[in-house]
Amino acid sequence: MPAIPTRERVNPESVNTTPLRRPEWIKVRAPAGETYERLQTLMRAKALHTVCEEAMCPNMGECWGSGTATFLMLGDVCTRTCGFCDIKHGRPEALDWLEPERVAQAVKSMNLKHAVITSVNRDERRDGGAPIFAMVIRRIREALPGCSVEVLIPDFKGSLEALKIVMDARPEILNHNVETVPRLFKQVQPQDKYEWAAATLSNARKLDPKVLVKSGIMVGLGETLDEVKAVMRDQRSWGVDILTVGQYLQPSKKHLPMARYYTLEEFKEIREYGREIGFKWVEAAPLVRSSYHAAEQVRALSALHREWYGGDDSRQRVMEELQKSRA
Repeated sequence: MPAIPTRERVNPESVNTTPLRRPEWIKVRAPAGETYERLQTLMRAKALHTVCEEAMCPNMGECWGSGTATFLMLGDVCTRTCGFCDIKHGRPEALDWLEPERVAQAVKSMNLKHAVITSVNRDERRDGGAPIFAMVIRRIREALPGCSVEVLIPDFKGSLEALKIVMDARPEILNHNVETVPRLFKQVQPQDKYEWAAATLSNARKLDPKVLVKSGIMVGLGETLDEVKAVMRDQRSWGVDILTVGQYLQPSKKHLPMARYYTLEEFKEIREYGREIGFKWVEAAPLVRSSYHAAEQVRALSALHREWYGGDDSRQRVMEELQKSRA
């Protein structure tokens, strides 16, 4: 790992990094306004990081403008070098055990109904930083009763022990992104394994069937639509309830190049296919990211999800309700 954290991923001289012309249907709202400035001040005052800022999320203007943000824990330096990500990588500092309390107080100040927490990878630790996730879930519940919590976790190298630490804190949603298709895994996220993603998601379902399980994919890195659908079928077999699919956007010339933009018709096909094979909720559109419309998802699905595991009759009622909500 580099001694000085860096955002560089690939050597622009070794690959063609000429950006593709952005289609007219991809429009990003620039961050601005009173609410945005208030959140920015709050994050700086509490020495907190957000994935919105660190990963240059295209939805930052929309989300921060509406008073929501996705917290980034375990520091702002990742131990992995995923080619799509703009978060710094290198040697991280020691864990900040007071971070969960600051996040909880920020959630309370923002009066969130649904809090989304993610993190960098901390592969230098055997537990991957899982205790911090458990602490923040419990502290948010104490600081703001009634606020639901979604955690977007690393794969913890497939560790059941680390995952159990998080699941024992009972988040409403357990999220882990697969990101890409198996053929591109080593190119896109060289320190990750498809098997670790499978273990994380399937074990989450086994550890607590009452927790909603969520995952996400990026498109536009060179995969085929058939490969995307194959990963979706895998995710359903692992027990994933909620799926997000969005367009990869190259952060800089020192990140993986884009292969192509998916059309709106292709995103519609992905949404419809996801519903056909049994996902309870599918968000698929160019600017969709993991936490996009997360609050709406948990509000719509929590009660239905609890009923889903009540037996065959309950499942039928759930499917009927979902069909009504999508009409």
